[in-house]
Amino acid sequence: MKTGAGEQNQSRYQIFRQSEHRMILYRYLNLLWRWLWLLLLMTFLSGGAAYAVSIRMTPVYEASTTLLINQAPAGSASPDYNAVLTAERLARTYAEMLVKRPVLEEVVHELNLPVTPAALGERVRVRPIRDTQLIVVTVEDVDPQRAADVANRIVAVFSEQNRELQSERFAESKRSLMSEIAKLQADINATQTELAALRGVDDPVRRARLEEALVQYRSSYATVLRSLEEVRLAEAQLTNSVNVVETAIPVLMPVRPRIAMNTGMAAVAGLLLAIGLALLFEYLNDRVSSAEDVATAARVGMLAAIGRIDGVEPSDKLVMLKDPFSQVAEAYQMLRVKLEIARFEKPMRTLLVTSSSPGEGKSTTAANLALAIARSGKRVILVDTDLRRPSLHRFFRHANLRGVTTALVRDPSDSLYNHMIATSVENLLVLPSGPVPSDPAVMVSSRKMLDLIGELQRMADVVVFDSPPLLAVADAIPLAHLCDVTLLVVLAGATRTTQLRRAYDQLLQAGVEPQGVVLNRVTREQGGYDHYYYYYGGARKRRRRGVLGRLFRRRRHSPPGVVDTAHVGAIETRHTVTGGSAPSIAASVEEALPLHLDGHPTITGTVATSEAHGQRNGTAPHPTIDTK
Repeated sequence: MKTGAGEQNQSRYQIFRQSEHRMILYRYLNLLWRWLWLLLLMTFLSGGAAYAVSIRMTPVYEASTTLLINQAPAGSASPDYNAVLTAERLARTYAEMLVKRPVLEEVVHELNLPVTPAALGERVRVRPIRDTQLIVVTVEDVDPQRAADVANRIVAVFSEQNRELQSERFAESKRSLMSEIAKLQADINATQTELAALRGVDDPVRRARLEEALVQYRSSYATVLRSLEEVRLAEAQLTNSVNVVETAIPVLMPVRPRIAMNTGMAAVAGLLLAIGLALLFEYLNDRVSSAEDVATAARVGMLAAIGRIDGVEPSDKLVMLKDPFSQVAEAYQMLRVKLEIARFEKPMRTLLVTSSSPGEGKSTTAANLALAIARSGKRVILVDTDLRRPSLHRFFRHANLRGVTTALVRDPSDSLYNHMIATSVENLLVLPSGPVPSDPAVMVSSRKMLDLIGELQRMADVVVFDSPPLLAVADAIPLAHLCDVTLLVVLAGATRTTQLRRAYDQLLQAGVEPQGVVLNRVTREQGGYDHYYYYYGGARKRRRRGVLGRLFRRRRHSPPGVVDTAHVGAIETRHTVTGGSAPSIAASVEEALPLHLDGHPTITGTVATSEAHGQRNGTAPHPTIDTK
């Protein structure tokens, strides 16, 4: 039994490791995709620059000749290690001598080259071939024929100079023997002349002496001549020779510039540089763009990744009304579900939505989250407590004449419903901020605000507050103390980790622990939410039509159980909760609100929508203000 449990745990661990590896791979692929423009740009720029420079360079040609170094035989019949080492040293020595000034000066003089010996030496490259007695002499020049002539002439001049240098060791002996031979030849000639003169003279003693001297001279001549031959033989045996194995010929293919190689290497270098820059930028980038960044900066989980919402007007941001089957709407629904699960033991009655800095989308998140909760059947009141820069009234296209500020100073007999906005969603009311006060911080932290929050809790199941940014003003901290749940909204790719950490620490110092973070305006590369939505609502995405498609579009047939709101006038759905149906807030407003209050326009309650008004994406039009 234990063995089976161990194998199951091992299998789970392997699955976990594989999933972790896939996540790491996905992060690197995501990083590569995000910086693909830089990689392509640097690659093309580097390769293009190298190509442009290479085609403008003067072509350089190369010619090579190969020499064979014949070393003089050693005394031993079988070569030993010293002989091999001597041969290698001799090859390296000759390689150095080939590019010395005496050889180069003679080559420049004989070929009448328009360069100095030093400049010619820079274009000559000598390379001994390892484990052989071969030396390769290579010459570079802008003229292929001249390169071959110079290579061949260098070898010829070096061979002559080497031969002369080798023969100097035996020159003195040969000169001495040659002079001795000449002297003996002269003595022999003189003796023969004297013998010829004695032919008619009867002097046998002198003739015998001359004949004996001639024999001696001839014997000495033969001995000296034999010594000369021995010296010549020794010179031939002990002289290192240089032989040409392969002469240089003109090669019409230039060795420089190598356009293809230069372009490819520059492109690869540009790609590597771009990768290094991308990694450096990612390392230095302190903006929050993923769940890992959120966990590192705030040490809390990311509850939802909200995509971009198209639209210019604030009312266009209400994606729960405009397109309830979109990916962003599903993300808000997922956020609602996660909040309900997290608060399962202790239901969520008050919810504060805030951010670290302005412009991160907290108001949009609060409005859409309130719509999502209201659609689930709960009575929701959306409160704009951003008394400095209120914006929720613009989301619902309503004047900000009444709201929180007027409710705080209202007469006890005045109903709180008179300061609210009735929306097209059955279970949602909006309490705007009202006129901007002179001291918002004092008003938010007052006793009346606490009483107002208690009254709102008695009127609804969930109260959603849109508060000011944490780091900008001090208004959000008192509200966070009074609410059950606090959400931090972070703008993906814009909010810095230091800002998120400061906001999180500020809440912790005040004794408030955020429930989680909502990553707003996440792109597909950052969040990856687009991959998961297809299973749930991707089939309902509208296809982009061309001009002809929009002109001649056909009426779509809805599948069973799905209402096509593009052609239905007004459909009101009522949600039920466990234990019975929830009372409608709009109905309460309809009963409580008078038509005229203090000369201010009042809301007529839930507007009965008709086919004349129509609906957009299944949502009723916003309520109008009765100005009678």
